[in-house]
Amino acid sequence: MKRSVWVIFLSAALVVAGGGLIVFTATGGFDDADSNQSQPLAPTGSTPVETVPTVAPSPQPTTVSRGTKYVFPVGGCRADASQSHHDYPASDIFAAKGCKFVSPVDGRVDEITLVDTWDKKTNVGRDRGGLSVSVVGVDGVRYYGSHLSVVGADIKPGLVVRAGQTLGLTGKTGSAQGTPPHLHFGISWPTEAGHWWIRRGAVPPATFLNAWHDGKQLSPVAAVAQTKRAYGVDRACRSYC
Repeated sequence: MKRSVWVIFLSAALVVAGGGLIVFTATGGFDDADSNQSQPLAPTGSTPVETVPTVAPSPQPTTVSRGTKYVFPVGGCRADASQSHHDYPASDIFAAKGCKFVSPVDGRVDEITLVDTWDKKTNVGRDRGGLSVSVVGVDGVRYYGSHLSVVGADIKPGLVVRAGQTLGLTGKTGSAQGTPPHLHFGISWPTEAGHWWIRRGAVPPATFLNAWHDGKQLSPVAAVAQTKRAYGVDRACRSYC
């Protein structure tokens, strides 16, 4: 994946996080990723999203997907993903406002946030993501994207989606209001509704994003399982709350 120098600089200098007040919940390559499976989009309000604490040594992401299709989560535009993130594992994928945020895998919509309640005066963790959508994949992993400008009109908790299907459009909601537009992308294990500190990202996604961008099928399943075991009992947010 090509990454321009200014993107690397921004990812090191900017303090961008996902937060996440859950409004609704359900139990539970690049450019061409969307194909013909996009859901119609309609403007919505703006507000909270999610983010998560870090823990334990970074797992070795070596498991290759078998039968599960993965795609890069930004489609229709050039996008540059940061290789690291402040305070907890995640990636900021810089792209123009209005690019497609697509499901990276077949799965089911988990939680969505339709109202942006972030306030820079308080910078509450659960609100930092602005508009957001998370999907639990058929692989059992949860994928989260936030700072969206629009959530798809038909995107609801419990909706079955396909890899490459449009979930929303990139933007600057939540704590991204003072930064270039980007998609905050996190990988984690599924939790009960409202655990935004896990949902925002628990496993570094850069290795997987790089592979998906290049059309390679690298699965985060083993890395997520290893990190979950190391994380232990989840009682509340542990960092950057």
